[in-house]
Amino acid sequence: MSGEVKTESVSLSPLGAAAAPEQELLCIFGTGDLGRSLGQRLLQTGYRVVYGSRRPHSCGPLPQGAQVLSHAAAAQSASLVFICVHREHYDFLETLAPQLKGKVLVDLSNNLKKGIYPEANAAYLQRLVPRADVVKGLNTLSAWALQNGPLAGKQVFLCGDSAEAKQAVAELATRLGLSVLDRGSLSAARELEDFPLQLFPQWRLPLCLAMGLAAFFFFYLLIRDVIYAYVEQGKDISYRITVTLGNKVFPIVSLIMLSLCYLPGVLASFLQLYRGTKYRRFPDWLDRWMLCRKQLGLVALGFAFLHAIYTFIIPIRYAVRHKLISRVVDEMKKNKTTPFDFDNTEAWGTDSFYMLGILGFFLYVLLGLTSLPSVGGSLSWREFTFIQSKLGHLTLFICTAHGYIYGWNKFLRPSTYKWWTPPGYMLCLVVPSVVLLLKLLLLLPCVDRSLTRIRQGWERTEPGEEKCEIKATNL
Repeated sequence: MSGEVKTESVSLSPLGAAAAPEQELLCIFGTGDLGRSLGQRLLQTGYRVVYGSRRPHSCGPLPQGAQVLSHAAAAQSASLVFICVHREHYDFLETLAPQLKGKVLVDLSNNLKKGIYPEANAAYLQRLVPRADVVKGLNTLSAWALQNGPLAGKQVFLCGDSAEAKQAVAELATRLGLSVLDRGSLSAARELEDFPLQLFPQWRLPLCLAMGLAAFFFFYLLIRDVIYAYVEQGKDISYRITVTLGNKVFPIVSLIMLSLCYLPGVLASFLQLYRGTKYRRFPDWLDRWMLCRKQLGLVALGFAFLHAIYTFIIPIRYAVRHKLISRVVDEMKKNKTTPFDFDNTEAWGTDSFYMLGILGFFLYVLLGLTSLPSVGGSLSWREFTFIQSKLGHLTLFICTAHGYIYGWNKFLRPSTYKWWTPPGYMLCLVVPSVVLLLKLLLLLPCVDRSLTRIRQGWERTEPGEEKCEIKATNL
């Protein structure tokens, strides 16, 4: 033996190589914007796509790599069919019942308004093709989102009577990067079809509340400032309606909305302390209030932005420039200047007012940024809670102090109360002051310990319940 090891060389030809597994073929009925966008996204994900069309040779441009066949041929070639046509064009599906037998039909249709049909589109489709498995889902995806928007983490809903069919659609949706939520049987299709028709459901209460507060304080300040000056003093200062009144209304509404963002959490804490448990549901009104806290804060931030922009334009206003020039001319004619406040009271008050306003606005923006999903998702739960709770209450405190310093030397002046009504900034300080006072009570060590125990699962046992437990043990 020579000690050499002989090896055989094996050459792999293309025919000898293992063939790559063929990707699943999916069928789409509908060559409109939604159908083309869905097909393009499926092709990018690695699926093969065939379109079913009544005019296969003249259906317009389709995504590159997709096939187009007649409805019957396309239905026979795939086990999963996406229905991307309007309900009024479903009639042709009844003639395809033999080809669609045992297939999974994904209904993506929506309606123009609620209650337009007596039954859900998916239920109607199931009645037309009774031997197919209809799944309602993906109808919250728009053509634009499929073409351009990132789908990672976007939540979609599914419902259907076949668990296997829903599982097949859920796996496909997960592969597209979507987050799937099963809503049960096909009887939930009506609810799913109404989702795209909702117009900012969680924004309605904050927006209505903000518009109501803005309208109330606008007319309140209009009466106190403009109408009062015209009636009592004979001055026409209606020019202040556009900027001056707006720059008073915006911070008032912003501060009240910010305090309303944190008030439900404080009320929930006191309710848990009163009940001695965290396992009882809050009242419905408190639940709805807590669910729209993010929207309340963002609306408050929007009004704060308006207040900041209006403040920046104050020096370039005609009335302000005219007043400053007239003051300088008067001092030149009299050959004297206004003496500086050497006690620094006015200087300290003005600088503190601006400093608190800038700092409060900075924290406002920080809270708004962490409300974005892309930012909030990168934070841990402790970091998110610290920013939204600790820094949130600090923001409320600073903005409230900003309002108190604005009127620190005006509260006791009789001239401040025109027609015996308090200024708008006094009214807006009531709610945030109450919120901060209640929050301060919750921070007391004895209260904080009890609340922490309750939130960790401890429950207060009523005397009657304890006796019943003892009797049951003895038996």
